[in-house]
Amino acid sequence: MKEFSQHDEERDQELNELLQRYENLRRGRAGSYIEEEAFEKIIEYYESQEQFLKAYQVVEIATEQFPYSGALLIKKADLLLNKRKYEEALELLEQASIFDNSNIDIYILKTEAFLALDRQEEAVLLLKEALNLFTGEERIELLFELADVYDDYEDFEKVFDCLKEILLQEPENEEALYKICFWTDYTGRNAESIELHKKLIDESPYNELAWFNLGAAFQGLKLYEKAIDAYLYAIAIDEKMDYAYRNIGDAYIRLRKYKDAIENLEKVLELSKPEDVIYEAIGYCYEKMKNYAQARFYYRKASHLNPDISYLVYKMAYTYYKEGKYDLSVKQLDAAMKLKKNKPEYHILMGECKLQLGFIKEAIQHFSTVVRLKPKSAVGWEALIKCLYDAGYYDEASRQVKHATIMTKDKPVFIYYKALLAFALGSKKQGLVFLEEALVQAPAHLKKILQINPALLQHQQVADLILKYKKRKK
Repeated sequence: MKEFSQHDEERDQELNELLQRYENLRRGRAGSYIEEEAFEKIIEYYESQEQFLKAYQVVEIATEQFPYSGALLIKKADLLLNKRKYEEALELLEQASIFDNSNIDIYILKTEAFLALDRQEEAVLLLKEALNLFTGEERIELLFELADVYDDYEDFEKVFDCLKEILLQEPENEEALYKICFWTDYTGRNAESIELHKKLIDESPYNELAWFNLGAAFQGLKLYEKAIDAYLYAIAIDEKMDYAYRNIGDAYIRLRKYKDAIENLEKVLELSKPEDVIYEAIGYCYEKMKNYAQARFYYRKASHLNPDISYLVYKMAYTYYKEGKYDLSVKQLDAAMKLKKNKPEYHILMGECKLQLGFIKEAIQHFSTVVRLKPKSAVGWEALIKCLYDAGYYDEASRQVKHATIMTKDKPVFIYYKALLAFALGSKKQGLVFLEEALVQAPAHLKKILQINPALLQHQQVADLILKYKKRKK
């Protein structure tokens, strides 16, 4: 510690001496002289202090004293870029390239100027030219620059190509590994990413990020078992990789293995700060396992961290609904609606609760609100029409079917409702016509209608018609 302190003191003393020498030179004191390298240190000091005006004053004096110094011209160009004088900076960089063409900063700063001037194509040509001049770390730096240029004008496929080239040159480059995971997902080039990361793993078997990216690419192709295997290799190398556990949890949810998903998501909570999305995902798993009390416990935890509390309150209300606790569901929905009153899904669930509690008119009001909020969606119309049908308001239900057909652009499900209502109103012949039309257009919706009125199958002609179309389907 003493040695470090002494070193810092010596460095500070040297810097103070340099700054004093610069002040003497600036004031024109006789015998004052500063070397080129010393000027660079003074400029860097003022830049580190964000005193850019002073840094520019220094570089002006320095370039007068050393007009053929490529390094000082580059520093001056950098400061001009900071002042948004892009054309002047480019002129200086052209001069600098005559004296020091092998300095990578010339290409980096020129790229910055071209982008600021909206001259992306020139930036690309420049960087491609530079890639032929540099090797090793400098070439990798240029590839990152080129990737940023492609990103800037939204040629995302080429961003992926640049990152791929970096990794083929340097398989353990962390920045490239992190970035290519995102761009793989964004571009959908999962198969290519799988081949790349397999190659990287062959060269470096303990590269945990490569294993993770391999898992993410498999997950992108919905190959969840293979994804889990890859993530497990990543965790074997780095057991604290919380985002691997997170993705394993997601993969198990996709596979409907909710118990395994919970186990991995709880591991995320152990390794990182609590997040609402993790608590919500655990709640979702418990909900799917029909452990509604536990689901609510985790939804409540998520709500403490989530500004959109209403959505999580709605999810809690839904668990009460699934348990048949309609009064409690209504209380939760009331709370959710105070926060956000115009959410169609809240009104749908409230309507269903009111229906179960026998408050038909209130249910109709909520379903009508859904129709008003989302007139082009079939969901609200179906809920409203079914409610009216169950309540015996057949004429009103028929009117709503006509509106629904127009608003949803003739969705075939409403032909079934026409058939249902025709039978209810005693128009058996018309009902059969509508039913046959519906079976032709959308046979999959038949189950929905039979659930509303299973007694339809007691009509021999209805049963015969359905049988006829089942045979035809085969």
